[in-house]
Amino acid sequence: MKKIIILSVIAAVFLIGAVVYSDMANKQAAEGNPFGKTNLNPATIAQLDDPNYGNQILPDELKAKLEGKEELFIYYYSPTCEHCQRTTPVLVPVADELKVDVKKHNLLEFASSWDAFAIEYTPTLVHYKDGKEVSRLVGEQTADELKQWFQEQKK
Repeated sequence: MKKIIILSVIAAVFLIGAVVYSDMANKQAAEGNPFGKTNLNPATIAQLDDPNYGNQILPDELKAKLEGKEELFIYYYSPTCEHCQRTTPVLVPVADELKVDVKKHNLLEFASSWDAFAIEYTPTLVHYKDGKEVSRLVGEQTADELKQWFQEQKK
């Protein structure tokens, strides 16, 4: 009986140690991130060094720009979405080629944005003009579809 108790205590200590180590590693990996958070989802951490996921916009900044009636292109995505994982590497070069500033908004880190910006699916690309939505493109897109959509928005 004593052996079972001792083994249980040792297992609990190892489990607690693993949780503490994981939390510390997460905090260290998240240092200096563009999301302004101390703890990030591991899927977000995995994308921190990927240039395709730069140019982030936080919820407060997005709301302020919309209230200021700025023209914006916002790409709503989730790091865990397989369609986003395929779309992002296509979207970024197209936007760069067409010289369109597309801000990215991580819905995994800012879950309240799903409702705040009426997002139903990822990926979703929204064009705002004068602070109001004028067009929306939902789902996985090819380079040609993205180019056509951006060109229509520039008219």
